[in-house]
Amino acid sequence: MTDAGPPGAAGPPGPDHAAGRPDPRGAGKPGGPGRQEDPVGSEGRTGPEDLTGLADLGGPQDLAGTEIPGPPGGYTQLPRTPKAWADMLRRAEHAAVHRAEGVRVPAWLRHTRGEPRWPVTLTVIAAIGLQLVLPDRLGLRPRYLLPALEGALLIGLIIANPVRIERRSRIVAVASIAVTFLITIANATSGILLIRAIVYSQPGTDQAISLLGSGAAIWLTNVIAFALWYWEFDRGGPVRRAEGKSPYPDFLFPQMTEPKLSKPDWEPYFADYLYLSFTNATAFSPTDVMPLARWAKLTMAAQSAVSLALVALVLARAVNILK
Repeated sequence: MTDAGPPGAAGPPGPDHAAGRPDPRGAGKPGGPGRQEDPVGSEGRTGPEDLTGLADLGGPQDLAGTEIPGPPGGYTQLPRTPKAWADMLRRAEHAAVHRAEGVRVPAWLRHTRGEPRWPVTLTVIAAIGLQLVLPDRLGLRPRYLLPALEGALLIGLIIANPVRIERRSRIVAVASIAVTFLITIANATSGILLIRAIVYSQPGTDQAISLLGSGAAIWLTNVIAFALWYWEFDRGGPVRRAEGKSPYPDFLFPQMTEPKLSKPDWEPYFADYLYLSFTNATAFSPTDVMPLARWAKLTMAAQSAVSLALVALVLARAVNILK
């Protein structure tokens, strides 16, 4: 009896091979009868014909038990159990992590310390001061009610996070949004009263200096109010941004698209949102910071409309008075 040898090993050439005819002994091989051995396939490489039918397969549940080209002369069967697939995915994940060890994750995508409290505190104090310098006819009655409420809420926020904004319970979050809401309501009321006075030529709108001063105070407060809204809601607020829990930004800053042009520890702070609000109020459109979320686009559109109406009416009236 002749030893067949290991699977896949080539035997001695037959008589047909010497005559140049296909060897019928290839009938039992994957290539079928009459097919000569491919030297490329003998090295363990597969061609497109070997993968026929695999393109239509789906996930692991469809591939389980399927034979794919493996070592020379044989086929390898895919694992049948979900555990085997999980092990394979886990090894691939570990390999990707080791491969990316030298890549530094930007600060706005990882956990960092909370941003300083003092820029927000000074800005809110400035907004309260701008409300107080407006004439009585352009404010809500009683005159000092809203500024007093805003100041009280601000003191509570400072007590909760005196140095850095790192803790944000539900009460603290509500108080912070309440401050922004009160500033917005007070300034919106003043803007409506000023526009109404200009349209109906009421007393107090015949002096250019007083008119320009009131318009500038309302415009600056409008910039502060929208900056607070952007800062409060972008990626869930300042605390969630510091925790790195929201990888999808609502506003796309230039440093996010070109990390090589900024420091590795850069992340958006309140000053960045204040600049965003200022440029949107002056250009009436986005400049270098692009809104990505729908709420961000609509909010920026509302700010541009308010700023345009206020600036156009105040300047037109002031120029008319000076003439």
